[in-house]
Amino acid sequence: MPEFSTPHSVKKADTLFTESEMIRSIRFAIASEYEAIQIYEEMIENISNKDAKTIIEEIITDEKVHVGNFLQLLKILNPDEDQYYKEGYKETLELLEK
Repeated sequence: MPEFSTPHSVKKADTLFTESEMIRSIRFAIASEYEAIQIYEEMIENISNKDAKTIIEEIITDEKVHVGNFLQLLKILNPDEDQYYKEGYKETLELLEK
């Protein structure tokens, strides 16, 4: 069952996000985009209508672009966090080279 939330689901809607709340909300949005991709991929696997599959595949592509948008925004708002991602990429490449 989907959980319908709002950006202010964890605080009163009459206040603006602090910087840390904005960063957390972006992380939540990224997770939500990945969850949507998973749901849509499962839909494609379980339907036979070609037109529906075509449209859902386009939506999946859009969701992946959204992930990139949010990751870039996260990098802008929290530049230090990007270093952790770079470390993870480097570590993965080093592990695969062994």
